Amino acid sequence: MRRRTFVLGGAALLAAVRARAQQGSRLPRVGYLFSFAAPQGEHLWAACREGLRELGYVEGRNIVLEPRFAGGRHERLPGLVAELVKAKVDVMVSAATPASLAAKAGAGSIPIVMVAVGDPVYIGLVSSLSHPGGNVTGLTLLTPDLSGKRLQLVLDVLGRAERVAVLINPENRSHDVFLRETQAAAEKLAIRLLEKHARNAGEIEAAFDFSGGPRPDAMIVFDDPVLWGVRKEIVAQVRRAKLPTVYGYTEFVEAGGLVSLGPDRRDHYRRTARYVDRILKGDRPAEMPVERPTKFELVVNARAAREQGLKLSQALLISADRVIE
Repeated sequence: MRRRTFVLGGAALLAAVRARAQQGSRLPRVGYLFSFAAPQGEHLWAACREGLRELGYVEGRNIVLEPRFAGGRHERLPGLVAELVKAKVDVMVSAATPASLAAKAGAGSIPIVMVAVGDPVYIGLVSSLSHPGGNVTGLTLLTPDLSGKRLQLVLDVLGRAERVAVLINPENRSHDVFLRETQAAAEKLAIRLLEKHARNAGEIEAAFDFSGGPRPDAMIVFDDPVLWGVRKEIVAQVRRAKLPTVYGYTEFVEAGGLVSLGPDRRDHYRRTARYVDRILKGDRPAEMPVERPTKFELVVNARAAREQGLKLSQALLISADRVIE
């Protein structure tokens, strides 16, 4: 009996070895779709690779990575998806809403791991956060209370505010959700919101033209890959307008902006590796719940505050995760 058990066990092991050998030296291939230019998001791309290394993946040894960057031109995204499909990737990671919508539209049945998407249910990427129900899963930026906290930050900086502008990309469907949440918070704080729109770099300057109406006391820039891609231009306009501004992405503050509050983006992108790993091991995206952010950062630029003549409270500076002097 023992001999038979050993033989059967040995046969199963041999079959597994042969099956792996029949697959040849083909390594699992993972595509990465970014709407931004490579230099702008190198730290986020590095975070994706870092997450894989933490799980034991080594590029060229047991995994192949296929990054694609649209350089801020969203019209290129469908073509880049087609490239990844042709490359026969086993999993596709898509960063932010435009790339994720393009991936869902063109990737067929290839599993998709989205990251940095505002509300994937609202825009139709998944059926629900707990049961995605298709070939898309991953990580969302959805944090309903964050919009109110950013508005409260305006008050923490200024003491009081009657009008706050919100910079929106009207082509980003997730901004419908952000605007609704911010409006609800503004009503509780007796603040009037002023919508300003920018679809691309060419519309940034016009978004800061307040000559046709009342000037806002401050501004909030909504999370968006296009606005993020032109963050230097936005910060420059903010400086000219001398407008205290709250951002969702730390990169704005690193570029000279005043204050940001949002998910830890590097951690957010690094966590895509766990989804990739599970899918490569056989888990189905339809049954993998979408995760919300778990780490947040409050970053304050004290130098920018001094340039704008603002005196930040000690409470704000102490509560900050990082202060840029």
